[in-house]
Amino acid sequence: MTATVFFISGIDTDIGKTVATGWYAQKLMRQGFSVITQKMVQTGCRGIAQDLLTHRRMQGIAPTEEDKQGITCPYVFDYPCSPHLAAAREMRRIEPEIIAKSTALLAQKYDYVLLEGAGGLCVPYNDSETTLDYIAARGYPLILVTSGKLGSINHTLLSLLACRARNITLHALVYNLYPPADEIISRETQRFLRRYLRQYHPDSQFETLAQLKNG
Repeated sequence: MTATVFFISGIDTDIGKTVATGWYAQKLMRQGFSVITQKMVQTGCRGIAQDLLTHRRMQGIAPTEEDKQGITCPYVFDYPCSPHLAAAREMRRIEPEIIAKSTALLAQKYDYVLLEGAGGLCVPYNDSETTLDYIAARGYPLILVTSGKLGSINHTLLSLLACRARNITLHALVYNLYPPADEIISRETQRFLRRYLRQYHPDSQFETLAQLKNG
């Protein structure tokens, strides 16, 4: 039996995907499951992907052998920019088959693989393919991270419309409460998105994520 794979993306960069991924790993581990997180590609660092180290701290474990071998993040680039540009600067190409092979290896060992993307859904990883293409081609259920900051309703609905157009299943919408936004806007954004999910994604979950001491 292979693992369940969830893809974690967000409505924008710096929306809280990394903390949400670590938090969701914590949640599944408390239920008794074995969980590994994976990073599709990491830019702006060297060695083990920085986001994976954040996940491990939140999980309360040391970096795994898969982390050290580069299986959990086969593409790490120096420059902090879009994956397609970061790869081009190093005269490399991101091959989706290599990422998928890494996921398959992890899925043989763990109950859940949480695969975190870079930036939003339409971030390109080469000149012709985006994260959205990658998720749709593999049929992964999506965990989408949003927040209550001004503009989030628009960005969230655009992301969800893109998922519906590509037949991507929304598993959960994670509403990130940190950093705190305008309380009036945040409260209305949460109400609106809950109603929207009930209407258009009735089988999905709505999760709220507050500030975490270790995230």
